[in-house]
Amino acid sequence: MTRRAAIGPAILLTATSVGAGDILTGSLAGAEAGMAVLWAAPCGVLLKWTLNEGIARWQMATGTTLLEGWVSRLGRWIQWVFLAYLLVFTLVTGGMLSSACGVAGAGLLPVGDLNQSRYLWGALHSLAGLALVWAGGYELLKKLLGVCVGAMFLTVVTTAFLLAPDWGAVAAALVPSLPPRGAGWVLSVIGAIGGTMALISYGYWIREERRSGEDGLRACRFDLLLSYTVIGLFGMAVVIIGSRVRVTGQGAGLALLLADQLAVSVGPVGKWIFLTGFWAAVFSALLGVWQSLPYLFTEFLYLREGSGVGRRQEVDLTRTRSYRGYLVFIGTAPLVLMRWPVQQLQLVFGITGAMLLPLLALTLLIMNNRKEWVGDRFRSNMAVNAVLCLALAFFAYVGVREILNLVT
Repeated sequence: MTRRAAIGPAILLTATSVGAGDILTGSLAGAEAGMAVLWAAPCGVLLKWTLNEGIARWQMATGTTLLEGWVSRLGRWIQWVFLAYLLVFTLVTGGMLSSACGVAGAGLLPVGDLNQSRYLWGALHSLAGLALVWAGGYELLKKLLGVCVGAMFLTVVTTAFLLAPDWGAVAAALVPSLPPRGAGWVLSVIGAIGGTMALISYGYWIREERRSGEDGLRACRFDLLLSYTVIGLFGMAVVIIGSRVRVTGQGAGLALLLADQLAVSVGPVGKWIFLTGFWAAVFSALLGVWQSLPYLFTEFLYLREGSGVGRRQEVDLTRTRSYRGYLVFIGTAPLVLMRWPVQQLQLVFGITGAMLLPLLALTLLIMNNRKEWVGDRFRSNMAVNAVLCLALAFFAYVGVREILNLVT
């Protein structure tokens, strides 16, 4: 497996993980809680890398996806829990991505007031994404998304530097702490940064590259390193930007405020560069999610019928009725959520995404430490187990803290 071959899954993982969730959730978190939430970005990346490496290790050791491993090793009950989560996640994420694309479109070519433009452009982007995924394939999306991610990364990181933050405060903010009334935003940033369902979808992209065994795992670690380095720098940049921008209203005009900040620093051309890059990022994220979530639903149906991965290897899932039916669902049903305030939708998206992480951490601790399941060469080491245990402890702590806040 060459390093060049590793780029494909890295591009799709970055495209699906980076975009509206990182930009809007990170910026809103920075605006609401300040630099105190900056540490959540690198911690979220470390957690996502550990989870994704564990998922890849399971697949390289067993030849099965994580979802099939859950069903075959932990029992069929878990697939129904996963289906319920998948449906909720699809609606929330679909609504958020459509809304974010609407904001991007409204910034580039407004039609009426901001909300009218957001609704119109959001619906058009959602339907365009549906059509592109329906007609295209893995190779087409890989090329398209690579260009989009590169453009957005450069513009956002450049914006963060041009806004000239207090770098001493940036360094201090990398020390973990929970700001007053900011625990929800910390959890939201950790949930949004690096994606959530993208972790499970990664297994289908590495299958497209036909990876297996120890060589496959080395390739996975390489493209995960590439992807999460980009994601981590990106996430920190948007939190820094958010802490420097005063966000007003419900957040629908946040992208325009960020573009105006860049225009002040480098001139009017900078504003349009940023808006173009913002559009590229959120639309690439939409395409990645529209392409990946139907995989998960289709495999759920195969596992329910008992055909599992064996059937997956015989057919092109993207051409099945179940895949295309779910693609139509994600491209249309979440549009009803576009009327939610953007700030509220972003917070719900981040927290919904974070809900999956404890389940992933717990099941990987169980599955990847069983010698009879993965063998000696693929068992988790102490460092990986420590990160997963710390993640479980953190989510338990934040959950109890938030419950106590609600009670009191």
